[in-house]
Amino acid sequence: MVNEKAIKVAELKPGESGRGIARLDSELMGVLGIKNGDIIQIDGSKKTAVKVLDGYPEDANRGIIRLDNITRKNAGVTSDDRVSVKKITVNGAEKITFAPSGELRLQGGEDHLKQIFQGLVLSKGDVLPVNVMGNKMAFVVKSFTPTGTATMITADTKVKITNKPADDGGIPNVSYDDLGGLGDAVRKVKEMVELPLKHPELFKRLGIEPPKGVLLHGPPGTGKTMLAKAVAGETSSNF
Repeated sequence: MVNEKAIKVAELKPGESGRGIARLDSELMGVLGIKNGDIIQIDGSKKTAVKVLDGYPEDANRGIIRLDNITRKNAGVTSDDRVSVKKITVNGAEKITFAPSGELRLQGGEDHLKQIFQGLVLSKGDVLPVNVMGNKMAFVVKSFTPTGTATMITADTKVKITNKPADDGGIPNVSYDDLGGLGDAVRKVKEMVELPLKHPELFKRLGIEPPKGVLLHGPPGTGKTMLAKAVAGETSSNF
């Protein structure tokens, strides 16, 4: 039996972010009895659930699961953390209640959310970013019936938005998923900045000083600030 805690988290490719899916190493799927299209629960420091699809061909036998920034935040993990997964059964929601991250004045908001989230697998406490009339907001899953580990919004689901904003629904930070065309820069910054922030014990064990910082340079508008914000968001640091 595979040690489920050894499944390493990596990032989904940007084009698949926001779809409510995970990509799991196909070899691991076979060992765990999970099939393409199944629903899995992801256990990090928090729990969430998503639909799982076959991993990318280049990920074969690497023992990794790829998640987008939304799912990583909802599972309470970042890239290179370890999670366990298990197959679960999910029923369609009869009713689901969301709380907005701020004051919301939008007629037909329930229908708008239903259309956006239809087909997504959701767990209580999940935070989901949405663009509302050009403004970025987040909605927190407060409850749903029938109760269970997770649920799915269908065409028959009744959606409700509370009047009271959520006190735990901050808008997700900028992530690596938001950066396009900066693959090489992201890899270098992760090695020089993210690794010392997340695993300082490695440098202590090796008896070497971790990098104190990194200088980002380039013309205006090339993504320097976004990259710095993404590092802060991925490591739960202040920017």
